[in-house]
Amino acid sequence: MLREHMNARAEQQQPDPKATQAAPDPLLGIASDHDDAGIPIHRGWAPVGSHHRWMEPFVMVLLSVGPAHGYAIVGELADLGITNGSVDVGQVYRTLRDLEQAGQVRSAWSTTGSGPARRDYELTAAGYAALDEWAAVIKERARLIGEFDARYLESLSTRRST
Repeated sequence: MLREHMNARAEQQQPDPKATQAAPDPLLGIASDHDDAGIPIHRGWAPVGSHHRWMEPFVMVLLSVGPAHGYAIVGELADLGITNGSVDVGQVYRTLRDLEQAGQVRSAWSTTGSGPARRDYELTAAGYAALDEWAAVIKERARLIGEFDARYLESLSTRRST
C-alpha cells in the first residue's frame, strides 16, 4: 500500500537529490561525531535522546523513498514487525509531529484519491541529514550486536563443551 502511494507521488514530483542534502548539524545530537568529510560516525552504545526516539529512524527511512500518509507508515511499520504487537498509531503520529517541529519532516493536506483528505509527510533536507546520522548510530549498534553474538556463540561452545 505504501509503495503504491509512494510510486504515484514519486511520479508527480522527483526531488533533486542535491537539493535534499544538508550540511551536518552537530545540534541534531544523533550521531556522536562526524568525519573530516562531514559523514556522521558513531561509536559505542551511547544513549540517543529519549526512549521514544527509537521509532524516528524507521519512520524517516520509510519517508526517504517518498512522501506517505500516516496510516501507510503505520502499515509499513507493522509489516517490518518492529513491535511484538500492533503498532501504536499515536506514537507514530507523535513522532511525525516531533519530526515536523524539528524541521525534519513537512506535511501537507492531500485530497487526491478516494476518501477524506489526509496529511502526506515527506522528509526535508534536515530530515535526510538526520537520517544519515541515524544510519551511523544503527550501523554501530548492529556492529556491537554482531560482536556480542559472536562472543556469546563462542562462550556457548567453550563453556558447554566441558
